[in-house]
Formats: sequence, C-alpha cells, structure tokens
Amino acid sequence: MKIFDEFKAFAMKGNVADMAVGIIIGAAFGKIVNSAVSDVLMPPLGYLIGGVDFSALEWTFKPAILTASAVSIKYGLFINAVISFIIVAFATFLLIRAMNSLRVKEEAKPSLPRVPSHEEVLLTEIRDLLKKK
Repeated sequence: MKIFDEFKAFAMKGNVADMAVGIIIGAAFGKIVNSAVSDVLMPPLGYLIGGVDFSALEWTFKPAILTASAVSIKYGLFINAVISFIIVAFATFLLIRAMNSLRVKEEAKPSLPRVPSHEEVLLTEIRDLLKKK
C-alpha cells in the first residue's frame, strides 16, 4: 500500500494537475496551429511560388507497383511541420511573455534577524573562552 500512497500524494499535488491541463490545452492549440499552417498559410505561399502544394512535395525512390506502395521521402510534409513548430514556439513565447508581464511582482520581504538557539549561544561562549586561553 505504500506505493499507492506515494502515487496518490504525487497525483494530488497542484503542479501535476496544472501540468495535465497545460498538456491538454497545448494539444488542442497544436491542432489549431497545424490547421492554420496546412489550410490557411501554405496554400497562398505555394501559390506565390508557382502553384506548389508543399504537402505533395516528395522524392520518390521506387514508384508504386500493383500491391507495393511507393518508397518516397515526403519533404513537403516536413516543411509544413517545421513551419508549424516555429508558429507554435513563437505563439507560446508571446503567451508566456504576456503572462509574465501580468504577474504581480513579489516585493522582497524584509527578513527578520535570526535568533540563535540555546545550543548555538553555548557553543559561541565556549569558542570565545577557548580563544582567550
């Protein structure tokens, strides 16, 4: 039962719940950005550079034969993924930057002088007495 109790304590921490919400929102945000890149950004970009559909760009090593599929490197899909990543990274940067600017900056609290314990006082007195001898 000890492992179950440890797992329960871990799962109930606030950071784990916050992380789960962040992952879920991030996945949904990623889908939106992928759609924006594939469906909104890339078609006009392909049109501007001569009607190229990036998702169709590939190097074919072996064409498809009856039952065997083609062997190819789809570098157009890779270009789409790189552009999506850059957009997601930049949007995340802007979001974090905005959150940091809204965060209330904690003022430095004045620290109270530490009161030494009884043992520390005794040890200090012993040290001082030994120095005198």
